[in-house]
Amino acid sequence: MDEEIRLMKGNEAIAHAAIRYGVDGYFGYPITPQSEILETLEELMPWETTGMVVLQAESELAAINMVYGGASTGKAVMTSSSSPGVSLKQEGISYIAAGELPALIINVMRGGPGLGTIQPSQADYFQATKGGGHGDYHLIVLAPSSVQEMADFVCLGFDLAFKYRTPAMILADGIVGQMMEKVRLPKQRARRTDAEIAEQCPWAVTGRPATRKPNIMTTLELESSTMEENNRRLQATYERIRSNEVRYQEYYTDDCDYLIVAFGSIARICLKAIEEARAAGIKVGLIRPITLWPFPTEAIASMAQRVKGILTVEINAGQMVEDVRLAVNGKVPVYYYGRMGGIVPNPSEVIDALYRDFPEINPER
Repeated sequence: MDEEIRLMKGNEAIAHAAIRYGVDGYFGYPITPQSEILETLEELMPWETTGMVVLQAESELAAINMVYGGASTGKAVMTSSSSPGVSLKQEGISYIAAGELPALIINVMRGGPGLGTIQPSQADYFQATKGGGHGDYHLIVLAPSSVQEMADFVCLGFDLAFKYRTPAMILADGIVGQMMEKVRLPKQRARRTDAEIAEQCPWAVTGRPATRKPNIMTTLELESSTMEENNRRLQATYERIRSNEVRYQEYYTDDCDYLIVAFGSIARICLKAIEEARAAGIKVGLIRPITLWPFPTEAIASMAQRVKGILTVEINAGQMVEDVRLAVNGKVPVYYYGRMGGIVPNPSEVIDALYRDFPEINPER
């Protein structure tokens, strides 16, 4: 397939991009608001065109363990779910991280805790960026704010996962998953051959007698000193990721007096609020973290040297604000504004939050 421009949902864009990337296998389970990923793959039937396996597993637990098995063979494999389903996958994600295996996990967030609501949320930030499963591990976490990025981050997520031998997550919210926009789909990539996988992934389990002995996949280690060494190796990988893979966008930051930090769909709403505030003579800028882990700590710390205050806007009870405060280290005040339960702030609410926290910008209020 050639490069193509289409109008589609964010969830559909993920499915199309996965096929065009040359993904070997998708293992998932339906849950709103991400079910269109599996449904679109089933509709497109890539097993007949590219050989991609698409399987609706019997549960989220089964799906993530299928990913674990597929990743151990060097194949490009992925899964998707929404917040409660991703909670069920946490043990398997920890195993994949411990095994130093590349895989892609998509979480299209809904409101919680518990079963919550099918409406959009950003309340899985802690789970994704702090390692929701057990042990000392991280995921590379990409936060799309457009349908185009939903497609692009499939390719980016897999490329980073294989580069560092670690799982990556696309952490989207229900707005980005469900909204429709124009998207440019990439050209079709050929799936890698077994010979290419053997060359690129010498660690991969093949099951062949000649290679089985040195390539047994396990995350169990009973010797404490060896387990510590395994952890040190993981931490060294994470440090390389921190050094090389921080991604973010800046808007109107050259002359801003105040800074908003927001990710995903809410960053788009904040950008509209900033444009309205600037029309009223208030100099506000925006930093949109694209990688939630690694977090753009240095960029925010640098902005703290020259702004009067920072506001984070989130669709949760205030999670990313903790990382912003750590980055700022008390140099300027950092405030939070957000909504929960699937309610999404509008630009007027964001402007009101600026007035609330920084009353000096509008002394008439």
